[in-house]
Amino acid sequence: MRHAANLISISRMILVATLLFLFNHAGLFAVIYLLSGLSDVLDGIVARKTNTQSELGARLDTVADLMLVGVILGYFISRHGTEILSFAPWIILITLVRCANMAIVAYKYHSFAILHTWGNKLAGLFIFIGPPLFIIYHNPAVFWPACILGILSALEETAVHITAAELNVNRRSIFLG
Repeated sequence: MRHAANLISISRMILVATLLFLFNHAGLFAVIYLLSGLSDVLDGIVARKTNTQSELGARLDTVADLMLVGVILGYFISRHGTEILSFAPWIILITLVRCANMAIVAYKYHSFAILHTWGNKLAGLFIFIGPPLFIIYHNPAVFWPACILGILSALEETAVHITAAELNVNRRSIFLG
């Protein structure tokens, strides 16, 4: 039970990797996508309920999240490239800010981390629900909330790193010390 949350995060990595082979199988892709999203919520709940939060668990969660974003980007670029082209500048900007944040963390704290702020969680939720909404409505506008929240949460994380004396991956917001 001590490693249950980490095992859930590792299972999410396996589920996400499986998605790479399911681009042509929409039903199965949707099921695995949903399971990977549910496991993202479940690992944190299990870690808190069992009091087994750890730096390793936070890193596994971050890596699994990055993998999922990468797979979703790959899927949408390969399937709907021209329809989502207008979001490329936003995706690039968010990626650059996130990379700058990782560089700040590496330099300032000698670590690798992405904060679990409320803003990052909300942006993650909209990144997760964007693809199904696009498939249902076939309207690229469903990605605007994810883009806006993505850049705002990335900039909030930058502000936290610049102002914080020590790394706290579970800091809720720049406004809540």
